[in-house]
Formats: sequence, C-alpha cells, structure tokens
Amino acid sequence: MLTAILVLANLLFALREFDIIRRSRTSIETREPDPSLPSLSIIVPARNEADRIERCVRSLLVTRHPDCEVIVVDDQSTDATRTILDRIAAEERGLRVVAGQPIPAGWIGKSWALTQGVRHTRAAWLLFTDADTVHDSLAAASAQQYAIDGGYDVVSLLTDQETVGLAERLFLPTILFVILLGVGALDDVNDPRKPDTAIFNGQYVLVSRAAYDAIGGHAAVRAEIAEDLELARLFKRDGRFRTVLAGSNALVRTRMYRSFGELWQGFVKNFAVGARGHTARAVAGVTLIACVSPLSPLLLIVLIARAAWWPAAALALAMGAVLAAGEFAMRAMRFRPASGLAVPLGLAMTLVIFATSLVAWHGGRGVTWRGRRYSAGVFDQAP
Repeated sequence: MLTAILVLANLLFALREFDIIRRSRTSIETREPDPSLPSLSIIVPARNEADRIERCVRSLLVTRHPDCEVIVVDDQSTDATRTILDRIAAEERGLRVVAGQPIPAGWIGKSWALTQGVRHTRAAWLLFTDADTVHDSLAAASAQQYAIDGGYDVVSLLTDQETVGLAERLFLPTILFVILLGVGALDDVNDPRKPDTAIFNGQYVLVSRAAYDAIGGHAAVRAEIAEDLELARLFKRDGRFRTVLAGSNALVRTRMYRSFGELWQGFVKNFAVGARGHTARAVAGVTLIACVSPLSPLLLIVLIARAAWWPAAALALAMGAVLAAGEFAMRAMRFRPASGLAVPLGLAMTLVIFATSLVAWHGGRGVTWRGRRYSAGVFDQAP
C-alpha cells in the first residue's frame, strides 16, 4: 500500500514539474534602446555588500538608455560597502550614493532603504534591483520596452542564477523550482483573473512611478520581510494595474548566496512568510514533497533489502520520472546540466528549511538577516 502511494506521489510530482515549465515560457526580448523611452531611475539597496556591490554597480553604469540614473542606498553598512561606493562615485558621474537613515519602528530594512532611494528620484519609471545582480547593458531598456509594448505597469524578471559553490549547485536549483511549484506557473501568476496567485522577484522589479505611488510604494509593505511577494499581491488584488513576471533572457544574472550558511539564512527568512495565507496548499505541497523525498529513497532501500524486486522496480521507475522531469525543468530554468539529478536531495533540504522557518517565525525566535533581527515580520533590533 505504501509503495503504491509513493509511486503515485512521484508520478504526480513529475507531471506537476512538466506542467509548470510548459506554462512558464514568458520572457522578455533583447531590444536596442528607443530614444523615446521614458526616464528611468535604478535603485539598489546595499547593506554589507562589499564583496559584490562593485560588480553590480559597474554593470548598471554602462546601461544603454536615453535617460537613466543609478542610485545606491547604503543601508548603514558596517563593512567596506560605503568606501567602495564613494570610490566609484568619484570616478563615475552617473552614480549617486544615498546615506541610509536609521530604520523607523515598524519597518523592514530593505523596504526602508528603497523608500529612501525613491525620494531622490526624478524619473517616470523605477527599477528596484539587488546588489548581487549583474546587468547586461541592454537589460533595462529591453525590460522597459517590454512593459510599454505590453501595456504593463510592473515587469519583474526572473534572473539567471549563478551557482558556483557546491551548496549552491546541489540545493539552490531545486529550492527555487519548489517555490515556482508552490506559487504556480507564470501563466497563472500573470493571469489578472487570479488575484491570489502573485509573486515578484525582488531581485528585479521595474514599475511605473504612477503605479508605484498609487499603490502606496514600499510603505504599503513596510513590515513585510518578503516585500516582493506582498507587493505583488497588493498590485494584483488592487486590479488597476497590469503586472507580469517574465524570464530575463539572460540579460540579468544573480549569485544569490555564496555559502551554505547564506543560503540557509536566506530561505529560512522567507519560507514560512511565503506560505502565509495558503495553509492548505502549503500542507499539500509539503506532504507531496515528503513522499518524493526522503520517503521514496528510504522505502526503495528497504524494498531492495527485502528482495521485493517488482515493487522496487515500480518505485525506481517513478523516481526516475521525477529526475527526468527535474532535469527538463532545470535546463528550462538555465541551470547547469545534470542539476535535475540533485532534485531528491534538494527536496529533502527544502523540507528541513521550511520546518526551521516555521519554528523560527511561529515559535517567537525570529530570524537574523544582514545583522538585523526580525520577529513576526517586523523589524525588532539591530545588534
């Protein structure tokens, strides 16, 4: 009986993998900048980003756009971030560095930094992007032209992910794909008739200033640690503005985490918050994942040990379908070849991270990120 359940779970998971990728093909096109493009302000929040901020900023400063400015908000960094920014600003006239102010009560650090950056802008469009991103010179113009041609008020891009270290290669592709499995295909995310299926990628959010101001800006999600998710939900439920989540067509890259510790802290910070309001879906998803891994590999070992060859073969074939679908999905998401082989390991790690996140948030312990502690989604203290 258990074997049959797990075979079915693996087959359902594989079908879900194929279906999500089949309906997630939306992507921008590379475009030369049109001289008539509206003005654009690019805003980067930076807190303790000394090891990556220069690569990001220099890629933005060569943006090909008729009217573009780059603003970096130094969010009270305690490392060399500000020194690096000041040096670049002395060399490049296109960069403006804003000194971040202390966080007011009830605000999350990133939303406060972005809000401060917006106050220094003059443009008709705003691009919010993270310090760990690297941009092609045509990225901003291509995204903005895509927005204008499609009549979108917000364009959020799924950036290509750089996986360098072992932990990044083993876990990150599957964890990111699980998020997509949980939220839904891009076709669903971009369907205005489904207001509760919404997500932005906070690494890249391009929005018209009119829409941003009308929605209340980041002040409207000031207490949300997953501000990109809540901003997407706010826009879609409002109904006045058109939003789209699309692939970046390799125009923007991100190396999200550079160690297992960073990966762990980053997803523990967000997982339980992302599942909020979708309890039934979260329970169903966790149950399905647990059946695929670790339960299926463990049962397969038991069946082989007992020489139950036919049940073992059936389960192995179903598990193989998951691996095949996973490899198909990982290649579609532009990860390294053979990333799909690590799906069972990534799924098991996802369960551990999700459980830890639930305990941290709902057990009152909170999480620490960039030297600040957050509890129940609200800024608590800065040690």
